[in-house]
Formats: sequence, C-alpha cells, structure tokens
Amino acid sequence: MTNKIYPDSGVELTPFIAKNYDSVMNAASFGLYKGFIKKAIKNMAIRPEDHLLDLGCGTGRNAALMAGYLSEKGKITGVDLSEVMEKQFNRKFKNDPRVSFVRQRADIPFNLGEKFDKILISFVIHGFPHEVRLKVLENVVSHLKPGGEFFILDFAEFNMAEMPAFHRFVFKTIECKYAFDFVERDWKQILSGYGFGNFKETLYMKKYVRLLKAVKTEAGEK
Repeated sequence: MTNKIYPDSGVELTPFIAKNYDSVMNAASFGLYKGFIKKAIKNMAIRPEDHLLDLGCGTGRNAALMAGYLSEKGKITGVDLSEVMEKQFNRKFKNDPRVSFVRQRADIPFNLGEKFDKILISFVIHGFPHEVRLKVLENVVSHLKPGGEFFILDFAEFNMAEMPAFHRFVFKTIECKYAFDFVERDWKQILSGYGFGNFKETLYMKKYVRLLKAVKTEAGEK
C-alpha cells in the first residue's frame, strides 16, 4: 500500500510491514503481544457454533486462535483491505472450510449478506480519524445479530500525561496521532449511542490495553 487513505494513520501498512506484521507486533510489544492475545481471545467466550466476523483480520493470527474454540459448525469471516494480508490469511486457512476472507475496507458501507454472533476489531479502530471510526461502528451494527457481542481489543482509556515517562515515550514514538485521540474518548458512551449496552472490560499490559465487550440491544437493531 503506497498511498494512504488517511495520511496520518498507523494502521495502513506498507507491503513490507504487512508481510512481516506478526513479527513487528511481537517486537513492538517487547514479546508480550502473543500472550495477551491468547488471553483476550479466551476472554471472548467463543461458543462452538458461533459465526464470527474479524474486522481488520490481518494475517489471520487472531482468527487461528478463535478457530480453536469452534466446532465444524462454527465460522469465521476475516475482512481486510490488504492484498498482502489476504495471501497470508488464505495460506494459513487453505485447509479449513470454516474460515474465509473478504477483501474490503471497514470504513465504508458494505454488506456481507449475514449477521454474526460476535464481531472483533483488534488494534485497528484507533488508527482512524474519529468520524471514520463511527462509520466502522455503523458496519458493526448492521452485521451483528440482536444480542450479539462486539469486542474492541485496543488501547484502554488513559491520560498520557499520567503515564510513566518510558511508556509515554514508546507510545508517542510508535503510535499515530489518531491513537492519542482514541485513548481519551469514552467508548462506552459512544457505543451506547449505537444501541450497545451490558459492557464488560478486561485489561492487559499494565492496564494500557483493553478488551471491551459490548452487547447489541434491540435498540441497536436496524
């Protein structure tokens, strides 16, 4: 990807970064990424027959963990914009009919023709301007069953000025400017405006990373 849709975004990746994304994430998290991702996927309480949508699925690292909780009746649909990610994803699941990939932008309206039990977006939404994040939420609402669960695995809400100096330096060095805005917003309040409730949060990485679960209520049905 040579030309970014959002010039200041950190989630639109170069082909090199996309090809080596898992290794980059391991390095950026000082080796901690693998462990808390496993914990986060476990905390989603995936049921054997769930139909799951993974927005911004990347190489399929999360999908591979989720697939371990599914029976032959379960299903995962991965959505990502990157052709490089698509090749890695499809290679990973070439022998698993439960898992499929759709190359699609998450920030414009789309219709996959079904509604899902659970939707996960992992370390993607923070990298968009806020008005674009709201477009992503509209897609989530339209693809989630009533009573379905939406999971945002991303940075928690915190005040950067209160971070230890080293953590603040790393965050400012690695992350794009949209992330600075993301961590200061009240995401439970935002999601409430889209018909979500029954929130539950699980914190990781010294409470700087959060799995936020939100349940779609009848008010959120469209």
